Amino acid sequence: MNKPLIMVVEDDAAVRNLITTTLETHEYRFQEAATGETAILEVATHNPDVILLDLGLPDMDGIEVIQKIRTWAKTPIIVISARSEDIDKIEALDAGADDYLTKPFSVEELLARLRVTFRRLNDMKSDMVQSSVFQNGDLKIDYAAGCAFMKNTELHLTPIEYKLLCLLSQNVGKVLTHTYITKEIWGSAWDNDVASLRVFMATLRKKIEENPSEPKYIQTHVGVGYRMLRV
Repeated sequence: MNKPLIMVVEDDAAVRNLITTTLETHEYRFQEAATGETAILEVATHNPDVILLDLGLPDMDGIEVIQKIRTWAKTPIIVISARSEDIDKIEALDAGADDYLTKPFSVEELLARLRVTFRRLNDMKSDMVQSSVFQNGDLKIDYAAGCAFMKNTELHLTPIEYKLLCLLSQNVGKVLTHTYITKEIWGSAWDNDVASLRVFMATLRKKIEENPSEPKYIQTHVGVGYRMLRV
């Protein structure tokens, strides 16, 4: 079976060489692009499994690249950027990125992010086979029945809590921004109502986490959003 194909979009030759050398060492296949225009063309032509994308490209901003790719492809996109402000992360994630790695980064962290992404892809393929049931550790969601269980005991969730749990479970390993979650759960009327979201997330955690102060299922990305971890 062929190793996954990774598209590396980075105009800095030194950084690009670091990434591609790392990928080659770990026997990943890869292709390179130094501009946004080339990246879009290569993605459309070769359909990579994952895209590693720098935002500061010479011909167009990486956010625009994400937006263009998202018009036809759901390929996981991991942003690798020197932009470290929360607003930059939120903008990239809202545009359709799946993860965000800030420069400078360690090779180990990059490989870990890739492993998480590939696990999520494999889980999605598995879930398609058994799309009515989601299992993650002791957590089970029966989408068809509209029920959730922890250690085979049914959870008594409010409608909002259940919708939040389903949304997170359908995006395991992916950071979901506050704006994305509120739009998906409540619609535009609740857009940016982060305080209310935190309240519902806190009550949900009390029902699924053994220790809500040290959650293992739902991870908080401060100032950005939430991510369900694969347990």
